[in-house]
Amino acid sequence: MELVPIDTLHFEGPAAPEGGTRLFGGQLLAQAITAAQRTLPSDGRAIHSLHAYFLRPGDVDRKTIYDVTIIRDGRTFSVREILALQGDRELFRMTASFTAPEKGLSFTARSMSDVPKPIEISYTHDDFSHDMGGENDIEWAGGARPYEILYINPPNHERGTPILDDQLMWIRVADDLTPESVHHEAGLAYLSDSTLIDHVLLPHGMRWQDPNFDGASLDHAMWFHQKARSDEWLLFEQSIEWTGSGRGLASGRLYDQHGQLIASCAQEGLMRWRDNV
Repeated sequence: MELVPIDTLHFEGPAAPEGGTRLFGGQLLAQAITAAQRTLPSDGRAIHSLHAYFLRPGDVDRKTIYDVTIIRDGRTFSVREILALQGDRELFRMTASFTAPEKGLSFTARSMSDVPKPIEISYTHDDFSHDMGGENDIEWAGGARPYEILYINPPNHERGTPILDDQLMWIRVADDLTPESVHHEAGLAYLSDSTLIDHVLLPHGMRWQDPNFDGASLDHAMWFHQKARSDEWLLFEQSIEWTGSGRGLASGRLYDQHGQLIASCAQEGLMRWRDNV
């Protein structure tokens, strides 16, 4: 999130902390929010929604340029469009809306699940990724990403068994962030892209790590409801909504440890198989 300003509407983001063949979508989301935030009026506006498309895979070893367009600055709302580019290749396009804080009626449709506390969980997502991919000689590159995940109900059933349960995990940014709201909003977006689309194969008894599967995130939508620190443990509940036509849709909800709904998100992904494995 330490972006270097090129001018008032263009910023350079650092390369990814991990290896691998594709840039993590959460990094694009987080850096795009940070870039857009730097162009807002100075009246405390914060992001309340984003809609993004992952257009091309990015190179983890290259820096990324963020091009911000001011769509509108109203009395209480601001809208920005952000493009992410490496060279002349557009990787990602996002529209984000920001608003000043207001008071209003409060309601949450789904209460937080009753789950063990983070201190009671020891099985990490890195453990799960190694367990699922080890037999296929797949190296888990995401272990270097600056987040921590504690898996409450890992889907490590025998292959071929459909899994319909919501996937539950505690998650947080691994670094101690400053109190600035934008860092935690960007951190929430970074976290929201982790594992969400991975689970679209579970109802079919398959795994994202299967050697002949070739999946990718297509788009991402997110709504920010309340402020929270993204470097403290949050419960991430994830549901599979639909699969078909070579795509899958997943939704997620992030709660703080007091049971407050902090953010909601949804992501669609590509589901394809290779015949040469």
